[in-house]
Amino acid sequence: MFRIRRILDDLLPIDRSALTAVADMMAELFPAGRTDSTQTLAEKLKNPFKTRFRSIVLIAEDNRHKIRGFALLLSAPDEDFCYLDFLGSHTRLSGRGVGAALYQRVRQEAAAICRSGLFFECLPDDPLLCADADLCQENGRRLRFYERYGAFPIVGTRYETPVEPGGDCPPYLVYDNLGRTQAVSAKKLQIIVRAILERKYGDVCSKDYITDVVASFTKAGPELRPPRYQTVETVRSAPPGVAATIGLTVNDRHDIHHVKERGYVEAPARINAILKSLEPTGLFERLPVREHGESAIVAVHDAGFAGYLKRMCMSLPETSSLYPYVFPIRNQTRPPKEMAIRAGYYCIDTFTPLNRNAYLAARGAVNCSLSAADSIVAGRRLAYALVRPPGHHAERRAFGGFCYFNSAAIACHALSRHGTVCLLDIDFHHGNGSQDIYYERSDVLTVSIHGHPGFAYPYFSGFSDETGSGPGSGFNLNLPLGENIDGRTYADVLYRALDRIRTFAPLFLVVSLGLDTAKGDPTGAWNLNVRDFMRNGRIIGKLGVPTLVVQEGGYRIHALGQNARAFFFGMAESIFGFRWLESGKSTPRAKL
Repeated sequence: MFRIRRILDDLLPIDRSALTAVADMMAELFPAGRTDSTQTLAEKLKNPFKTRFRSIVLIAEDNRHKIRGFALLLSAPDEDFCYLDFLGSHTRLSGRGVGAALYQRVRQEAAAICRSGLFFECLPDDPLLCADADLCQENGRRLRFYERYGAFPIVGTRYETPVEPGGDCPPYLVYDNLGRTQAVSAKKLQIIVRAILERKYGDVCSKDYITDVVASFTKAGPELRPPRYQTVETVRSAPPGVAATIGLTVNDRHDIHHVKERGYVEAPARINAILKSLEPTGLFERLPVREHGESAIVAVHDAGFAGYLKRMCMSLPETSSLYPYVFPIRNQTRPPKEMAIRAGYYCIDTFTPLNRNAYLAARGAVNCSLSAADSIVAGRRLAYALVRPPGHHAERRAFGGFCYFNSAAIACHALSRHGTVCLLDIDFHHGNGSQDIYYERSDVLTVSIHGHPGFAYPYFSGFSDETGSGPGSGFNLNLPLGENIDGRTYADVLYRALDRIRTFAPLFLVVSLGLDTAKGDPTGAWNLNVRDFMRNGRIIGKLGVPTLVVQEGGYRIHALGQNARAFFFGMAESIFGFRWLESGKSTPRAKL
Protein backbone atom coordinates (compact mmCIF):
# COMPACT_ATOMS: atom_id res chain seq x y z
CA MET A 1 0.00 0.00 0.00
CA PHE A 2 1.11 3.55 -0.64
CA ARG A 3 -0.24 7.06 -0.52
CA ILE A 4 0.45 10.08 -2.68
CA ARG A 5 1.11 13.46 -1.16
CA ARG A 6 2.44 16.79 -2.28
CA ILE A 7 5.61 18.42 -0.96
CA LEU A 8 5.59 22.20 -0.89
CA ASP A 9 8.99 22.94 0.66
CA ASP A 10 11.76 21.51 2.84
CA LEU A 11 10.60 22.98 6.18
CA LEU A 12 9.87 19.63 7.85
CA PRO A 13 12.56 16.95 8.26
CA ILE A 14 10.25 14.40 6.67
CA ASP A 15 9.97 16.56 3.55
CA ARG A 16 13.71 17.23 3.40
CA SER A 17 14.30 13.49 3.47
CA ALA A 18 11.68 12.97 0.78
CA LEU A 19 13.30 15.54 -1.52
CA THR A 20 16.65 13.80 -1.06
CA ALA A 21 15.04 10.48 -1.98
CA VAL A 22 13.41 12.08 -5.04
CA ALA A 23 16.74 13.55 -6.17
CA ASP A 24 18.45 10.17 -5.73
CA MET A 25 15.68 8.36 -7.62
CA MET A 26 15.78 10.98 -10.37
CA ALA A 27 19.52 10.44 -10.84
CA GLU A 28 19.04 6.67 -10.85
CA LEU A 29 16.16 6.59 -13.35
CA PHE A 30 17.37 9.35 -15.65
CA PRO A 31 21.20 9.12 -15.53
CA ALA A 32 21.64 10.87 -18.87
CA GLY A 33 18.98 13.50 -18.26
CA ARG A 34 19.05 16.98 -16.75
CA THR A 35 18.16 15.99 -13.20
CA ASP A 36 17.97 18.01 -9.99
CA SER A 37 19.75 17.81 -6.66
CA THR A 38 17.96 18.05 -3.31
CA GLN A 39 18.99 21.69 -3.01
CA THR A 40 17.82 22.45 -6.56
CA LEU A 41 14.44 20.89 -5.91
CA ALA A 42 14.05 22.89 -2.70
CA GLU A 43 14.99 26.10 -4.51
CA LYS A 44 12.46 25.39 -7.26
CA LEU A 45 9.73 24.98 -4.66
CA LYS A 46 10.66 28.18 -2.85
CA ASN A 47 11.48 30.44 -5.79
CA PRO A 48 9.27 29.97 -8.86
CA PHE A 49 10.47 33.27 -10.32
CA LYS A 50 13.91 31.83 -11.02
CA THR A 51 12.68 29.14 -13.43
CA ARG A 52 9.42 30.92 -14.34
CA PHE A 53 7.61 27.70 -13.41
CA ARG A 54 5.77 26.88 -10.20
CA SER A 55 7.06 23.45 -9.20
CA ILE A 56 4.82 20.75 -7.75
CA VAL A 57 6.51 17.67 -6.26
CA LEU A 58 4.31 14.62 -5.71
CA ILE A 59 5.58 11.49 -4.00
CA ALA A 60 4.22 7.99 -3.57
CA GLU A 61 5.30 6.64 -0.20
CA ASP A 62 4.52 3.57 1.88
CA ASN A 63 3.51 3.55 5.53
CA ARG A 64 7.16 3.75 6.55
CA HIS A 65 7.66 6.89 4.44
CA LYS A 66 9.81 5.04 1.90
CA ILE A 67 9.55 6.77 -1.47
CA ARG A 68 8.24 4.44 -4.16
CA GLY A 69 7.78 6.98 -6.95
CA PHE A 70 7.59 10.66 -7.70
CA ALA A 71 6.40 13.25 -10.19
CA LEU A 72 7.64 16.77 -10.84
CA LEU A 73 4.90 18.90 -12.37
CA LEU A 74 5.61 22.44 -13.56
CA SER A 75 2.86 25.03 -13.71
CA ALA A 76 3.00 28.20 -15.80
CA PRO A 77 0.08 30.26 -14.46
CA ASP A 78 0.99 33.23 -16.63
CA GLU A 79 0.46 31.15 -19.78
CA ASP A 80 -2.14 28.78 -18.30
CA PHE A 81 -0.55 25.37 -18.96
CA CYS A 82 1.22 22.58 -17.08
CA TYR A 83 4.33 20.63 -18.01
CA LEU A 84 5.18 17.21 -16.58
CA ASP A 85 8.94 17.27 -16.12
CA PHE A 86 9.54 13.87 -14.51
CA LEU A 87 7.50 10.84 -13.49
CA GLY A 88 9.12 7.68 -12.26
CA SER A 89 9.05 4.76 -9.85
CA HIS A 90 11.52 2.11 -8.83
CA THR A 91 11.89 -0.46 -11.59
CA ARG A 92 11.23 -3.28 -9.13
CA LEU A 93 7.81 -1.76 -8.49
CA SER A 94 6.83 -1.71 -12.15
CA GLY A 95 3.32 -3.00 -12.69
CA ARG A 96 2.18 -2.30 -9.14
CA GLY A 97 0.21 0.80 -9.96
CA VAL A 98 2.60 3.43 -8.62
CA GLY A 99 3.11 5.15 -11.97
CA ALA A 100 -0.59 5.03 -12.83
CA ALA A 101 -1.59 6.49 -9.47
CA LEU A 102 0.99 9.24 -9.79
CA TYR A 103 -0.09 10.17 -13.30
CA GLN A 104 -3.74 10.30 -12.30
CA ARG A 105 -2.80 12.60 -9.44
CA VAL A 106 -0.76 14.73 -11.86
CA ARG A 107 -3.86 15.03 -14.06
CA GLN A 108 -5.95 16.08 -11.08
CA GLU A 109 -3.45 18.73 -10.06
CA ALA A 110 -3.13 20.01 -13.63
CA ALA A 111 -6.90 20.11 -14.13
CA ALA A 112 -7.19 22.28 -11.04
CA ILE A 113 -4.70 24.94 -12.09
CA CYS A 114 -4.80 25.27 -15.89
CA ARG A 115 -7.20 25.19 -18.81
CA SER A 116 -4.83 24.66 -21.74
CA GLY A 117 -3.94 21.12 -20.74
CA LEU A 118 -0.91 19.07 -19.78
CA PHE A 119 2.24 18.87 -21.94
CA PHE A 120 5.31 16.68 -21.54
CA GLU A 121 8.08 15.08 -23.58
CA CYS A 122 8.43 11.40 -24.39
CA LEU A 123 11.19 9.74 -26.39
CA PRO A 124 10.08 8.40 -29.79
CA ASP A 125 8.90 4.91 -30.63
CA ASP A 126 9.74 5.42 -34.31
CA PRO A 127 12.87 3.56 -35.57
CA LEU A 128 13.52 6.45 -37.97
CA LEU A 129 13.99 8.73 -34.96
CA CYS A 130 15.47 6.24 -32.47
CA ALA A 131 18.16 3.89 -33.80
CA ASP A 132 18.42 1.83 -30.59
CA ALA A 133 15.86 -0.96 -31.00
CA ASP A 134 15.66 -1.77 -27.29
CA LEU A 135 15.21 1.89 -26.37
CA CYS A 136 12.62 2.29 -29.11
CA GLN A 137 10.65 -0.62 -27.67
CA GLU A 138 10.86 0.85 -24.17
CA ASN A 139 9.65 4.18 -25.47
CA GLY A 140 6.68 2.41 -27.03
CA ARG A 141 5.70 0.90 -23.70
CA ARG A 142 5.78 4.35 -22.15
CA LEU A 143 3.66 5.86 -24.91
CA ARG A 144 1.22 2.94 -24.62
CA PHE A 145 0.79 3.84 -20.95
CA TYR A 146 -0.05 7.47 -21.73
CA GLU A 147 -2.46 6.51 -24.52
CA ARG A 148 -4.70 4.98 -21.86
CA TYR A 149 -5.34 8.50 -20.61
CA GLY A 150 -5.86 10.10 -23.99
CA ALA A 151 -2.37 11.61 -24.15
CA PHE A 152 -0.78 11.47 -27.63
CA PRO A 153 2.24 12.96 -29.39
CA ILE A 154 1.63 16.15 -31.35
CA VAL A 155 2.37 15.52 -35.03
CA GLY A 156 3.03 17.71 -38.04
CA THR A 157 5.51 20.02 -36.34
CA ARG A 158 9.28 20.41 -36.06
CA TYR A 159 9.40 19.70 -32.33
CA GLU A 160 11.28 16.43 -32.99
CA THR A 161 14.08 18.31 -34.76
CA PRO A 162 17.38 17.43 -33.01
CA VAL A 163 19.11 20.39 -31.41
CA GLU A 164 22.42 19.18 -32.85
CA PRO A 165 22.52 17.99 -36.48
CA GLY A 166 22.52 14.20 -36.60
CA GLY A 167 21.27 13.88 -33.03
CA ASP A 168 19.37 10.71 -32.10
CA CYS A 169 16.07 10.21 -30.24
CA PRO A 170 14.65 13.74 -30.24
CA PRO A 171 11.55 13.78 -28.01
CA TYR A 172 7.91 14.03 -28.97
CA LEU A 173 5.84 16.74 -27.38
CA VAL A 174 2.89 14.87 -25.88
CA TYR A 175 -0.44 16.51 -25.08
CA ASP A 176 -3.15 15.49 -22.60
CA ASN A 177 -6.25 17.67 -22.86
CA LEU A 178 -7.43 16.39 -19.43
CA GLY A 179 -10.80 15.53 -20.90
CA ARG A 180 -11.64 19.05 -22.01
CA THR A 181 -13.11 19.51 -25.46
CA GLN A 182 -12.25 23.17 -26.04
CA ALA A 183 -9.48 23.41 -28.62
CA VAL A 184 -6.25 25.28 -27.94
CA SER A 185 -5.65 27.88 -30.64
CA ALA A 186 -2.54 27.80 -32.82
CA LYS A 187 -1.44 31.11 -31.36
CA LYS A 188 -1.78 29.75 -27.84
CA LEU A 189 0.15 26.61 -28.78
CA GLN A 190 2.98 28.73 -30.11
CA ILE A 191 3.10 30.67 -26.83
CA ILE A 192 3.19 27.44 -24.84
CA VAL A 193 5.89 25.81 -26.96
CA ARG A 194 8.04 28.92 -26.78
CA ALA A 195 7.64 28.99 -23.00
CA ILE A 196 8.68 25.32 -22.73
CA LEU A 197 11.76 25.71 -24.93
CA GLU A 198 12.92 29.01 -23.46
CA ARG A 199 12.33 28.16 -19.79
CA LYS A 200 13.44 24.54 -19.93
CA TYR A 201 16.10 24.57 -22.63
CA GLY A 202 17.08 28.17 -23.15
CA ASP A 203 20.71 27.32 -22.39
CA VAL A 204 20.97 24.69 -25.15
CA CYS A 205 18.46 25.84 -27.77
CA SER A 206 19.38 28.82 -29.91
CA LYS A 207 16.89 31.60 -30.60
CA ASP A 208 16.75 30.56 -34.26
CA TYR A 209 16.02 26.94 -33.33
CA ILE A 210 13.22 27.99 -30.95
CA THR A 211 11.72 30.35 -33.53
CA ASP A 212 11.80 27.62 -36.19
CA VAL A 213 10.07 25.05 -33.95
CA VAL A 214 7.46 27.50 -32.68
CA ALA A 215 6.58 28.59 -36.23
CA SER A 216 5.76 24.98 -37.16
CA PHE A 217 2.75 24.94 -34.83
CA THR A 218 0.21 26.27 -37.30
CA LYS A 219 -2.88 24.23 -36.44
CA ALA A 220 -5.33 24.65 -33.60
CA GLY A 221 -6.15 21.60 -31.64
CA PRO A 222 -3.36 20.50 -31.66
CA GLU A 223 -3.11 17.68 -34.24
CA LEU A 224 -2.46 14.44 -32.36
CA ARG A 225 -1.11 11.12 -33.54
CA PRO A 226 -3.88 8.50 -33.88
CA PRO A 227 -3.86 5.70 -31.25
CA ARG A 228 -1.15 3.20 -32.07
CA TYR A 229 -1.51 0.64 -29.32
CA GLN A 230 -4.35 -1.64 -28.30
CA THR A 231 -5.67 -0.63 -24.89
CA VAL A 232 -8.27 -2.29 -22.71
CA GLU A 233 -9.46 1.00 -21.29
CA THR A 234 -9.02 4.59 -22.35
CA VAL A 235 -9.27 7.16 -19.59
CA ARG A 236 -9.91 10.41 -21.40
CA SER A 237 -11.16 12.67 -18.66
CA ALA A 238 -9.45 13.88 -15.54
CA PRO A 239 -11.24 13.09 -12.29
CA PRO A 240 -13.66 15.87 -11.37
CA GLY A 241 -12.56 18.64 -9.09
CA VAL A 242 -9.07 18.66 -7.70
CA ALA A 243 -6.86 16.25 -5.88
CA ALA A 244 -7.88 15.85 -2.26
CA THR A 245 -5.36 18.10 -0.60
CA ILE A 246 -6.84 18.81 2.85
CA GLY A 247 -6.81 16.08 5.46
CA LEU A 248 -10.11 15.84 7.34
CA THR A 249 -10.76 14.19 10.67
CA VAL A 250 -14.33 14.12 11.96
CA ASN A 251 -15.57 13.37 15.44
CA ASP A 252 -18.06 10.78 14.20
CA ARG A 253 -19.68 10.29 17.61
CA HIS A 254 -20.02 13.98 18.38
CA ASP A 255 -23.80 13.69 18.18
CA ILE A 256 -24.00 11.63 21.36
CA HIS A 257 -23.48 14.97 23.10
CA HIS A 258 -26.77 16.71 22.44
CA VAL A 259 -28.15 19.08 25.05
CA LYS A 260 -31.72 19.66 23.90
CA GLU A 261 -32.55 22.43 26.30
CA ARG A 262 -33.86 25.66 24.85
CA GLY A 263 -31.14 28.17 24.01
CA TYR A 264 -28.28 25.63 23.95
CA VAL A 265 -26.92 26.41 20.49
CA GLU A 266 -23.94 24.03 20.48
CA ALA A 267 -25.83 21.29 18.60
CA PRO A 268 -24.92 18.31 16.36
CA ALA A 269 -26.49 20.07 13.36
CA ARG A 270 -23.40 22.32 13.26
CA ILE A 271 -21.08 19.53 12.13
CA ASN A 272 -23.58 18.04 9.71
CA ALA A 273 -24.09 21.42 8.02
CA ILE A 274 -20.35 21.86 7.49
CA LEU A 275 -19.78 18.32 6.24
CA LYS A 276 -22.66 18.57 3.78
CA SER A 277 -21.00 21.58 2.21
CA LEU A 278 -17.38 20.36 2.23
CA GLU A 279 -17.57 16.76 1.12
CA PRO A 280 -18.85 17.34 -2.46
CA THR A 281 -15.89 19.63 -3.25
CA GLY A 282 -13.38 16.79 -3.60
CA LEU A 283 -10.90 18.97 -1.75
CA PHE A 284 -10.88 16.89 1.43
CA GLU A 285 -9.56 13.44 2.23
CA ARG A 286 -11.07 11.71 5.26
CA LEU A 287 -8.33 10.47 7.56
CA PRO A 288 -8.62 7.72 10.14
CA VAL A 289 -8.91 8.86 13.74
CA ARG A 290 -6.53 7.11 16.12
CA GLU A 291 -7.12 6.72 19.83
CA HIS A 292 -4.62 8.78 21.82
CA GLY A 293 -3.91 8.22 25.49
CA GLU A 294 -4.89 10.49 28.35
CA SER A 295 -1.26 11.52 28.70
CA ALA A 296 -1.79 13.95 25.83
CA ILE A 297 -4.57 15.64 27.82
CA VAL A 298 -2.73 15.92 31.12
CA ALA A 299 0.29 17.33 29.30
CA VAL A 300 -1.88 20.43 28.84
CA HIS A 301 -4.61 20.21 31.49
CA ASP A 302 -4.24 19.82 35.23
CA ALA A 303 -4.38 16.12 36.13
CA GLY A 304 -6.84 16.78 38.97
CA PHE A 305 -9.15 18.65 36.62
CA ALA A 306 -8.97 15.99 33.89
CA GLY A 307 -9.53 13.23 36.43
CA TYR A 308 -12.51 15.01 37.94
CA LEU A 309 -14.18 15.48 34.55
CA LYS A 310 -13.83 11.79 33.78
CA ARG A 311 -15.03 10.54 37.18
CA MET A 312 -17.91 12.97 37.48
CA CYS A 313 -19.20 12.56 33.94
CA MET A 314 -18.92 8.78 33.89
CA SER A 315 -20.77 8.55 37.20
CA LEU A 316 -23.83 10.38 35.84
CA PRO A 317 -26.76 8.52 34.25
CA GLU A 318 -26.83 8.87 30.46
CA THR A 319 -29.94 11.05 30.57
CA SER A 320 -28.78 13.38 33.36
CA SER A 321 -26.76 16.60 33.29
CA LEU A 322 -25.12 18.50 36.11
CA TYR A 323 -24.90 22.29 35.91
CA PRO A 324 -22.33 24.06 38.13
CA TYR A 325 -23.98 26.24 40.72
CA VAL A 326 -21.39 26.90 43.48
CA PHE A 327 -18.20 28.77 42.59
CA PRO A 328 -15.59 28.74 45.41
CA ILE A 329 -13.44 31.52 43.93
CA ARG A 330 -12.41 32.88 47.36
CA ASN A 331 -10.56 29.76 48.44
CA GLN A 332 -9.33 27.81 45.45
CA THR A 333 -6.88 25.82 47.55
CA ARG A 334 -9.71 23.90 49.26
CA PRO A 335 -12.11 22.41 46.69
CA PRO A 336 -15.48 21.17 48.00
CA LYS A 337 -15.52 17.50 48.91
CA GLU A 338 -18.93 16.81 47.39
CA MET A 339 -18.41 15.96 43.73
CA ALA A 340 -21.52 17.72 42.40
CA ILE A 341 -20.70 20.95 44.21
CA ARG A 342 -17.11 20.75 43.04
CA ALA A 343 -18.26 21.33 39.43
CA GLY A 344 -18.17 25.07 40.05
CA TYR A 345 -14.61 24.76 41.33
CA TYR A 346 -13.57 23.74 37.81
CA CYS A 347 -16.04 25.81 35.75
CA ILE A 348 -16.25 29.43 34.58
CA ASP A 349 -20.00 29.68 33.87
CA THR A 350 -23.43 28.21 34.61
CA PHE A 351 -24.43 27.01 31.14
CA THR A 352 -21.89 24.26 30.36
CA PRO A 353 -23.29 21.03 31.80
CA LEU A 354 -21.47 17.88 32.76
CA ASN A 355 -22.84 14.60 31.51
CA ARG A 356 -21.49 11.26 30.38
CA ASN A 357 -21.69 11.98 26.67
CA ALA A 358 -20.07 15.40 27.02
CA TYR A 359 -16.91 13.72 28.30
CA LEU A 360 -16.96 11.00 25.63
CA ALA A 361 -17.49 13.53 22.83
CA ALA A 362 -14.74 15.78 24.20
CA ARG A 363 -12.32 12.84 24.25
CA GLY A 364 -13.29 12.07 20.66
CA ALA A 365 -12.56 15.70 19.70
CA VAL A 366 -9.09 15.40 21.23
CA ASN A 367 -8.42 12.21 19.26
CA CYS A 368 -9.50 13.95 16.05
CA SER A 369 -7.25 16.95 16.65
CA LEU A 370 -4.24 14.81 17.53
CA SER A 371 -4.79 12.53 14.51
CA ALA A 372 -4.93 15.59 12.25
CA ALA A 373 -1.75 16.91 13.91
CA ASP A 374 -0.08 13.56 13.27
CA SER A 375 -0.85 13.95 9.57
CA ILE A 376 0.81 17.38 9.59
CA VAL A 377 3.97 15.95 11.15
CA ALA A 378 3.85 13.18 8.54
CA GLY A 379 4.06 15.79 5.77
CA ARG A 380 0.50 16.88 5.03
CA ARG A 381 0.33 20.61 4.44
CA LEU A 382 -3.20 21.38 5.63
CA ALA A 383 -5.54 19.40 7.87
CA TYR A 384 -8.93 20.14 9.41
CA ALA A 385 -10.22 18.65 12.65
CA LEU A 386 -13.99 19.05 12.41
CA VAL A 387 -14.95 18.52 16.02
CA ARG A 388 -17.47 19.31 18.68
CA PRO A 389 -17.71 20.16 21.46
CA PRO A 390 -15.34 23.11 20.91
CA GLY A 391 -12.36 23.60 23.20
CA HIS A 392 -10.74 27.02 23.24
CA HIS A 393 -12.48 28.19 26.44
CA ALA A 394 -11.13 25.19 28.40
CA GLU A 395 -8.25 26.37 30.59
CA ARG A 396 -5.55 24.35 32.25
CA ARG A 397 -7.86 23.54 35.15
CA ALA A 398 -11.29 24.83 34.13
CA PHE A 399 -14.06 24.16 31.61
CA GLY A 400 -16.84 26.39 30.28
CA GLY A 401 -18.23 28.08 27.19
CA PHE A 402 -19.42 24.68 25.84
CA CYS A 403 -15.75 23.53 26.10
CA TYR A 404 -14.33 20.67 28.19
CA PHE A 405 -10.88 19.82 26.80
CA ASN A 406 -8.90 22.29 24.70
CA SER A 407 -8.36 20.24 21.54
CA ALA A 408 -6.43 22.96 19.71
CA ALA A 409 -4.09 23.58 22.66
CA ILE A 410 -3.52 19.84 23.06
CA ALA A 411 -2.62 19.56 19.36
CA CYS A 412 -0.29 22.57 19.74
CA HIS A 413 1.61 20.83 22.51
CA ALA A 414 1.96 17.68 20.41
CA LEU A 415 3.31 19.72 17.49
CA SER A 416 5.64 21.72 19.76
CA ARG A 417 7.75 18.59 20.25
CA HIS A 418 8.86 19.07 16.65
CA GLY A 419 9.30 22.86 16.55
CA THR A 420 7.75 26.21 17.38
CA VAL A 421 4.00 26.65 17.00
CA CYS A 422 1.61 29.58 16.64
CA LEU A 423 -1.99 29.21 17.79
CA LEU A 424 -4.15 31.73 15.92
CA ASP A 425 -7.66 32.04 17.36
CA ILE A 426 -10.21 33.62 14.99
CA ASP A 427 -13.35 32.77 16.94
CA PHE A 428 -15.61 35.69 17.87
CA HIS A 429 -14.95 34.94 21.54
CA HIS A 430 -11.58 35.18 23.20
CA GLY A 431 -9.80 31.84 23.63
CA ASN A 432 -9.19 32.30 27.34
CA GLY A 433 -8.31 28.62 27.68
CA SER A 434 -5.54 28.69 25.09
CA GLN A 435 -4.16 31.90 26.59
CA ASP A 436 -4.16 30.41 30.09
CA ILE A 437 -2.40 27.23 28.98
CA TYR A 438 0.41 28.97 27.06
CA TYR A 439 0.70 32.24 28.97
CA GLU A 440 4.11 31.36 30.40
CA ARG A 441 5.57 29.57 27.39
CA SER A 442 7.75 31.04 24.63
CA ASP A 443 7.68 28.08 22.22
CA VAL A 444 4.00 28.64 21.42
CA LEU A 445 2.83 32.08 20.30
CA THR A 446 -0.87 32.68 20.99
CA VAL A 447 -2.70 35.28 18.90
CA SER A 448 -6.41 36.02 19.23
CA ILE A 449 -8.78 38.32 17.31
CA HIS A 450 -12.07 38.57 19.18
CA GLY A 451 -14.89 40.71 20.49
CA HIS A 452 -13.76 43.00 23.28
CA PRO A 453 -14.33 41.42 26.71
CA GLY A 454 -16.19 44.57 27.68
CA PHE A 455 -19.21 43.15 25.85
CA ALA A 456 -18.30 39.62 24.73
CA TYR A 457 -17.91 36.31 26.54
CA PRO A 458 -15.89 35.36 28.55
CA TYR A 459 -15.73 38.99 29.79
CA PHE A 460 -12.72 38.51 32.09
CA SER A 461 -9.88 37.89 29.60
CA GLY A 462 -8.76 38.96 26.17
CA PHE A 463 -7.57 42.47 26.96
CA SER A 464 -4.76 43.91 24.87
CA ASP A 465 -2.43 44.35 27.85
CA GLU A 466 -2.36 40.58 28.48
CA THR A 467 0.93 39.76 26.75
CA GLY A 468 2.26 36.75 28.67
CA SER A 469 4.35 36.38 31.78
CA GLY A 470 7.71 34.95 32.77
CA PRO A 471 9.29 33.07 29.87
CA GLY A 472 6.11 33.74 27.89
CA SER A 473 6.29 37.52 28.19
CA GLY A 474 5.61 38.98 24.76
CA PHE A 475 4.29 35.69 23.32
CA ASN A 476 0.57 36.39 23.78
CA LEU A 477 -1.15 38.90 21.49
CA ASN A 478 -4.78 39.92 21.96
CA LEU A 479 -6.50 42.04 19.32
CA PRO A 480 -9.93 42.84 20.79
CA LEU A 481 -12.41 44.58 18.49
CA GLY A 482 -15.66 46.46 18.97
CA GLU A 483 -19.15 45.59 17.81
CA ASN A 484 -20.45 45.72 14.22
CA ILE A 485 -17.10 44.85 12.58
CA ASP A 486 -17.19 44.35 8.81
CA GLY A 487 -14.98 42.14 6.67
CA ARG A 488 -12.56 44.83 5.54
CA THR A 489 -11.87 46.01 9.09
CA TYR A 490 -11.37 42.41 10.17
CA ALA A 491 -8.93 41.73 7.31
CA ASP A 492 -6.85 44.76 8.29
CA VAL A 493 -6.51 43.40 11.83
CA LEU A 494 -5.75 39.92 10.51
CA TYR A 495 -2.84 41.36 8.53
CA ARG A 496 -1.51 42.85 11.81
CA ALA A 497 -1.76 39.45 13.44
CA LEU A 498 0.13 37.81 10.61
CA ASP A 499 2.91 40.38 10.83
CA ARG A 500 3.51 39.23 14.41
CA ILE A 501 3.32 35.59 13.40
CA ARG A 502 5.87 36.06 10.63
CA THR A 503 8.25 37.66 13.11
CA PHE A 504 7.87 34.61 15.35
CA ALA A 505 8.43 32.33 12.29
CA PRO A 506 6.68 29.19 13.58
CA LEU A 507 7.25 25.79 12.06
CA PHE A 508 3.54 24.98 12.50
CA LEU A 509 0.32 26.98 12.62
CA VAL A 510 -2.80 25.89 14.49
CA VAL A 511 -5.98 27.85 13.74
CA SER A 512 -8.90 27.83 16.16
CA LEU A 513 -11.61 28.44 13.55
CA GLY A 514 -14.72 30.17 14.80
CA LEU A 515 -17.48 30.71 12.26
CA ASP A 516 -19.41 32.80 14.78
CA THR A 517 -17.85 35.93 13.28
CA ALA A 518 -20.49 35.66 10.54
CA LYS A 519 -23.33 38.10 10.13
CA GLY A 520 -26.38 36.95 12.06
CA ASP A 521 -24.64 34.47 14.37
CA PRO A 522 -26.71 34.25 17.58
CA THR A 523 -23.61 34.51 19.79
CA GLY A 524 -21.69 37.19 17.86
CA ALA A 525 -22.03 40.82 16.79
CA TRP A 526 -19.99 41.04 13.58
CA ASN A 527 -20.93 41.09 9.91
CA LEU A 528 -18.54 38.85 7.97
CA ASN A 529 -19.92 37.26 4.80
CA VAL A 530 -18.84 34.44 2.47
CA ARG A 531 -16.35 36.60 0.58
CA ASP A 532 -14.80 37.73 3.85
CA PHE A 533 -14.24 34.14 4.95
CA MET A 534 -12.61 33.31 1.62
CA ARG A 535 -10.35 36.35 1.89
CA ASN A 536 -9.40 35.46 5.46
CA GLY A 537 -8.51 31.92 4.42
CA ARG A 538 -6.43 33.31 1.58
CA ILE A 539 -4.59 35.70 3.93
CA ILE A 540 -3.81 33.00 6.49
CA GLY A 541 -2.72 30.52 3.81
CA LYS A 542 -0.07 32.96 2.62
CA LEU A 543 1.90 32.31 5.82
CA GLY A 544 3.15 29.24 3.99
CA VAL A 545 3.59 26.94 6.99
CA PRO A 546 2.02 23.53 7.71
CA THR A 547 -1.38 24.31 9.17
CA LEU A 548 -3.90 22.50 11.36
CA VAL A 549 -7.39 24.00 11.60
CA VAL A 550 -9.53 23.00 14.59
CA GLN A 551 -13.22 23.82 14.63
CA GLU A 552 -14.45 26.01 17.47
CA GLY A 553 -17.69 28.05 17.46
CA GLY A 554 -20.22 29.02 14.82
CA TYR A 555 -23.94 28.67 15.45
CA ARG A 556 -25.88 30.09 12.51
CA ILE A 557 -26.62 26.68 11.06
CA HIS A 558 -27.73 27.56 7.53
CA ALA A 559 -24.60 29.70 6.92
CA LEU A 560 -21.98 27.42 8.50
CA GLY A 561 -21.33 25.25 5.47
CA GLN A 562 -20.88 27.97 2.89
CA ASN A 563 -18.64 30.00 5.23
CA ALA A 564 -16.45 27.00 6.05
CA ARG A 565 -16.21 26.09 2.36
CA ALA A 566 -15.22 29.64 1.44
CA PHE A 567 -12.55 29.74 4.15
CA PHE A 568 -10.90 26.54 2.95
CA PHE A 569 -11.16 27.51 -0.70
CA GLY A 570 -9.24 30.67 0.22
CA MET A 571 -6.60 28.68 2.08
CA ALA A 572 -6.28 26.20 -0.78
CA GLU A 573 -5.72 29.02 -3.25
CA SER A 574 -2.78 30.38 -1.27
CA ILE A 575 -1.27 27.05 -0.26
CA PHE A 576 -1.83 24.88 -3.33
CA GLY A 577 -2.00 27.50 -6.04
CA PHE A 578 -5.50 27.45 -7.49
CA ARG A 579 -8.60 29.55 -7.17
CA TRP A 580 -11.90 27.75 -6.68
CA LEU A 581 -15.06 29.32 -8.00
CA GLU A 582 -18.51 28.70 -6.59
CA SER A 583 -19.46 26.95 -9.83
CA GLY A 584 -17.09 24.17 -8.81
CA LYS A 585 -14.50 25.01 -11.45
CA SER A 586 -11.00 26.20 -10.71
CA THR A 587 -8.92 28.83 -12.43
CA PRO A 588 -5.18 29.39 -12.28
CA ARG A 589 -3.71 32.16 -10.25
CA ALA A 590 -2.70 35.17 -12.30
CA LYS A 591 0.90 35.31 -11.09
CA LEU A 592 3.63 32.90 -10.06
